[in-house]
Amino acid sequence: MSDEFYRMKRLPPYVIAEVNAMRAAARAAGEDIIDLGMGNPDLPPPPHVIDKLCEVARDPKAHGYSASKGIPGLRRAQANYYGRRFGVTVDPESEVVVTLGSKEGLANLAQAITAPGDVVLAPNPSYPIHTFGFIIAGATIRAVPTTPDERYFESLERAVRFTVPKPSVLIVNYPSNPTAEVVDLAFYERVVAFAKEHGLWVLSDLAYSELYYDGNPTPSILQVPGAKDVAIEFTSLSKSYSMAGWRIGFAVGNKTLIAALTRVKSYLDYGAFTPIQAAAVAALNGPQDIVEQNRQLYQKRRDVLVESFGKAGWEIPVPKASMFCWAPLPPAFREMGSLEFSKQMLTEAGVAVAAGVGYGEEGEGYVRIAMVENEQRIRQAARNIKQWFRSKGVNSAGASADAA
Repeated sequence: MSDEFYRMKRLPPYVIAEVNAMRAAARAAGEDIIDLGMGNPDLPPPPHVIDKLCEVARDPKAHGYSASKGIPGLRRAQANYYGRRFGVTVDPESEVVVTLGSKEGLANLAQAITAPGDVVLAPNPSYPIHTFGFIIAGATIRAVPTTPDERYFESLERAVRFTVPKPSVLIVNYPSNPTAEVVDLAFYERVVAFAKEHGLWVLSDLAYSELYYDGNPTPSILQVPGAKDVAIEFTSLSKSYSMAGWRIGFAVGNKTLIAALTRVKSYLDYGAFTPIQAAAVAALNGPQDIVEQNRQLYQKRRDVLVESFGKAGWEIPVPKASMFCWAPLPPAFREMGSLEFSKQMLTEAGVAVAAGVGYGEEGEGYVRIAMVENEQRIRQAARNIKQWFRSKGVNSAGASADAA
């Protein structure tokens, strides 16, 4: 009997879990760790959503198996969201499926459409499911940049020209996790045209659609005329409505891909608990104040983080969207790499961040900082980091005082 399982051999150790384990151990030992590592919202959903959950949960008939593709009212609510937010008409019956968060949807779609040896174009760095969902399904990954510039499209051209077999899927994720980069509708227009020319399916992860800043709304790929011919898009209630643990997301778009995902899910799950789905309907159809409040709150946290970390000697690029900052290592620490830097920051400054290398080799030299603590805690994190820098002889520019 072999314990060398095929899919396990294709999965490297989860780098992000290493720092998470250290954080958990430190907290268990009574240490005050400021956790800016995991993108786990620290805010509750709006009261009317929780009230709807409780109301439906009291119904004795609500505790049986639910609908794998999502209850009809929730699929209609998501279709209505696309109409009012993006001006996109969606058929809730054939172009929407409810997922257990966008992560589950991406992984199950990978199982549905991937044959062993298929080539998938995925961003690097990227959220791990964008690559490992397809690796688990037997695919080969060819990396493309995250930066949405001419280099991006040049890499796509090289990939389709020189890769054997020809790529079948392209994954896009904007606002990006982890890099927080954003794109405009013209970018999606080029992606859709490229996909049609080269016979690619496009999988768009739009989980951070509502966390955009400075009054610049993020577009959907489905706004491009004809995009539904080749594209499917994943969204989530996790961040917009502070419902991460509820595990409600959606896939919307191409009917062929929606049917494939729906069929696989029918073998694997019976959908989310019906009261959760009913509460999700209340979130999408009810007052939308929470969405704007969360957007403003994260933007304020962003500004506090950039300002306070800058004063501590660590210049942080200002993200235009998402709940993350994608920060290059300070000059004095670049040689140690992102994983060791994250470990030392945890043990010596009491601040947890996510090592960039955990999102792909192109993430080396960066860390992802999640804006999931309040402003006071973010300022405390900056003070801790400043003291740590000083203990290491690092000046206000993040460089070694000796080097300066």
